[in-house]
Amino acid sequence: MTRIDTSWEPAEQDLPKGGSLAGVRVLDLSRILAGPYLTMLLGDLGADVIKLERAEGDDTRSWGPPFVNGEATYFWSANRNKRSVVLDLRNESDLAAALELAATADVVVENFRPGVAERLGLGYSQVQEHNPSVVYCSISAFGDKPQASDLAGYDLLVQAVGGLMSITGTEESGPVKVGVALVDVLAALHGAVGVLAALRHREATGQGQQVGVTMLQSLLASMVNQSSAYLGTAISPSRIGNRHPSIAPYQTLRSQDGSIALACGNDKQFRSLSRALQMPFLVDDSRFHTNTDRVAHCDELIELLELRCAEIPTVELLALLRGAGVPAGPVNSIADAFETAEQLGLNPTRVVSAEGRSIPQVSSPLRLSATPVRYQLPPPVLPRYGSAGMDLRGEAADGD
Repeated sequence: MTRIDTSWEPAEQDLPKGGSLAGVRVLDLSRILAGPYLTMLLGDLGADVIKLERAEGDDTRSWGPPFVNGEATYFWSANRNKRSVVLDLRNESDLAAALELAATADVVVENFRPGVAERLGLGYSQVQEHNPSVVYCSISAFGDKPQASDLAGYDLLVQAVGGLMSITGTEESGPVKVGVALVDVLAALHGAVGVLAALRHREATGQGQQVGVTMLQSLLASMVNQSSAYLGTAISPSRIGNRHPSIAPYQTLRSQDGSIALACGNDKQFRSLSRALQMPFLVDDSRFHTNTDRVAHCDELIELLELRCAEIPTVELLALLRGAGVPAGPVNSIADAFETAEQLGLNPTRVVSAEGRSIPQVSSPLRLSATPVRYQLPPPVLPRYGSAGMDLRGEAADGD
């Protein structure tokens, strides 16, 4: 029988030091990205996160290349500041052990297909019986109604079903997905806000609650102006490449040796752009007087701007525009982006080390003056699953 000593209080060195959520225990029943990213955020803030995995581990442990020393960098991206425990939820004793863990947790996070947690005996009402004040967060792709039961919860599918691909790309390219699993991250961020709000409510009242978030609703909300434009006009926005539907010029422009991103958000910036490029006639052209005019005549405007920008090398062009107060920047690679963040003093990376492993990590964007983000535990190695199981320190527990 697998046994986990849920009454054991971890040694000081085994827990995140300090942090806004110090003393909060999180049971992470989730896998892949949305749930793990949410629980990593809580771990960064000081929570003690226990990640429950199958014997073969989280799916993303095998998602590669790239692998570094046999470990998938995808798994690294969402699993720092956690301890891992392996249980087989098809096994009655392992399931009982998982329920014991849930009974000790302040927060439980799951992203099973709708209905699976309940069938396992780990649904909200079942956990609440043992832990009335629990904050229980459920993440799904499309909700828990019967009509959503046959829809798989992968980010690509939500980008397609949710309309994001319909506004990404050009008419020539057709629908294009965003280059990262953005909807998973958006759902994680919305879910984390819900969990923190529920913890605050519990602190004030002693009452736990269920927090629900769907990837589809997170996407619809996060398409902000595009979703609002549809609701106001009943017209679905279309693909316009790197342009903006409501601002011009607000897109990439070709330079002599590359391209830049240009973001003129008001008439003053457009006048500065015209002067910087020695094109004062643009300001007097009736087609470009106001932002609304410029959007209506965007093709003509961009043609004129690119004829001029094509004469100027990228570095010189950016210096010219920035000197004039015009918002502009290079179209960076990811390597360039990290270098830029480093040059700006943002400290964009951390190396988290423990037990002979040193794992590079992207820094949290949060800056808290009194309770700074912690980088204590690297993404955990997968513990060995055995008949005797393990306690929360990863040491062999006595078998029954």
